[in-house]
Amino acid sequence: MRDLSGVLRWDGNGQEARGWQQVAPPPAPEECPIAIVIDGMSQAVLMATPRDLRDFALGFALTEGLIARPEDVQDFEEVEVSADGFPAREARLWLRPGLAARLAERRRSMIGPVGCGLCGVDSIAAALPQIVPVVSDWCMPPEDVARTMRALSRGQTLRRETPAIHGAAFWDGSRAITREDIGRHNALDKLAGALARAEVAAGQGAIVMSSRLSVDLVQKAARIGAPILIGASAPTELALAWAERAGLTLIARARGESFDLYTHPRRITGS
Repeated sequence: MRDLSGVLRWDGNGQEARGWQQVAPPPAPEECPIAIVIDGMSQAVLMATPRDLRDFALGFALTEGLIARPEDVQDFEEVEVSADGFPAREARLWLRPGLAARLAERRRSMIGPVGCGLCGVDSIAAALPQIVPVVSDWCMPPEDVARTMRALSRGQTLRRETPAIHGAAFWDGSRAITREDIGRHNALDKLAGALARAEVAAGQGAIVMSSRLSVDLVQKAARIGAPILIGASAPTELALAWAERAGLTLIARARGESFDLYTHPRRITGS
């Protein structure tokens, strides 16, 4: 195995500087298999950053519709396991009595790489479930979009240590709650769990993402009741269609003081 204390970097800028250099590598982000286990049944195995796993498990259960409310969970346990000699974790939830039968009907096996939030679903209906309408009329001024992006950046402590980390934050007009992960979907699930545990009403604020906005992120944001979803990059066509039908205000390409407002502009005052 090659020594990983240094990496080879090709510098192609200018004739004199062109060539290989050995440089110290930046810190690599943590990644390991995380099994979401509910009442003893594995619901999903995802590659994720092994932090804030209680928030992750609760948020995943909420945004995937496996539970209806945070009170459905009675206990949590995080267990370190091994997968062929590599470290892994189990995030275990136990539900209140009476929910196990319904959960068993919805069980699915999912091994999700970080780039895809719908990997492992076994039907088109599972990928495109019933739309959850957003009912909140919470509004924000256009100037606050840049403030949300700055608040997300300030809250991304992991990203300052290592690249390749996504962030999701909740902005209520004065403060931000932020969660991070190698996967953008995982980061949003962690944020959903953090809001639920803190009893923060997701309908009274905006969710801001460091990534592009795909349909599954729109689905998760709508399911937890957030009225506004903001992304640093572009949306997909299906994400726009879903946001329009769900009543979600979608903002993309939020960079500097500019942004693109796509759906339900009534929540951005002055638009």
